[in-house]
Amino acid sequence: MEQALDWLILLDSPSEEQTRQFQAWLAADPRHGEAFARAQAIWNGPQVLESARRLETAPKVTALSRLRAHWKPLATAAVLFLGLFNFSDLPLHFQADHLTVVGERQRLQLEDGSKVLLNTDSAFSSTFNEQRHVARLYKGEAFFEVPGNRTLPLEIDAGPVTASVSDTTFAVRYLDGVAQVQVQRGDVDLRATRNDTHVRLSAGESIRIGPNGFDRPARLDANTDLAWVQGRLVFENRPLSQVLAELRRYYPGWIINSNEQLANVAVTGNYRLDQPLDVVRSLAHITSARLQEFPALVILN
Repeated sequence: MEQALDWLILLDSPSEEQTRQFQAWLAADPRHGEAFARAQAIWNGPQVLESARRLETAPKVTALSRLRAHWKPLATAAVLFLGLFNFSDLPLHFQADHLTVVGERQRLQLEDGSKVLLNTDSAFSSTFNEQRHVARLYKGEAFFEVPGNRTLPLEIDAGPVTASVSDTTFAVRYLDGVAQVQVQRGDVDLRATRNDTHVRLSAGESIRIGPNGFDRPARLDANTDLAWVQGRLVFENRPLSQVLAELRRYYPGWIINSNEQLANVAVTGNYRLDQPLDVVRSLAHITSARLQEFPALVILN
């Protein structure tokens, strides 16, 4: 990251030799390109721009010289605190027993024999004692296979909802304050934590739970909605904007659509989730979009 920040300074007005050296630096290690893309994105972000604006108000010194004098500490601080560390996730590192990074899946077996598949960018913990068996999904997505013949039900807390289950196969997704429960086999008893209302879901049903409680149950299409369990992303006549939003959960970088006309184009596909960049390339092809690829950054136009 230090090298990336140095290159950001030099590339403000580079010589031909510096440009050649920069290209060689990029080619030497894929991490160089990722660091440069992250540093560049954060340097152009609102926090650093606001700092630069404040520096411009200093009397008797040109804005450019003030900016160059403070460039390295400003950019370093911004990258370290805004780009490399997400303070909103700080509690998760203390609470969660298991964390998955972007693009990673992790298989777990709980003390009661339940099997859990954690999806990308998820945080999870579990506690077992003689009174309660409790699992907590702090964020992300998890698929549970819970055996029968249990003395105590397994309780799953996920933001606005608590599920109580036994001899059940189902998925829980909790993102941005909204939970979704999808039942593949058996029954799931749900309780909204805000107003203490209850709903029972059966196999083939799905429901969303937000800050105001339960939505209406909907039909579950397991081949599409639970395709991620098999490592696939399946969508049928979905707006490109929704597909890209889902892909961003699996791609360790930025996926940007700079053409608003593409957002509502309906697309259909069945892709591997461990190759998100190939999915973006395919989407660009079927929508006749132009694709620009950079280290850790792809742009559709």
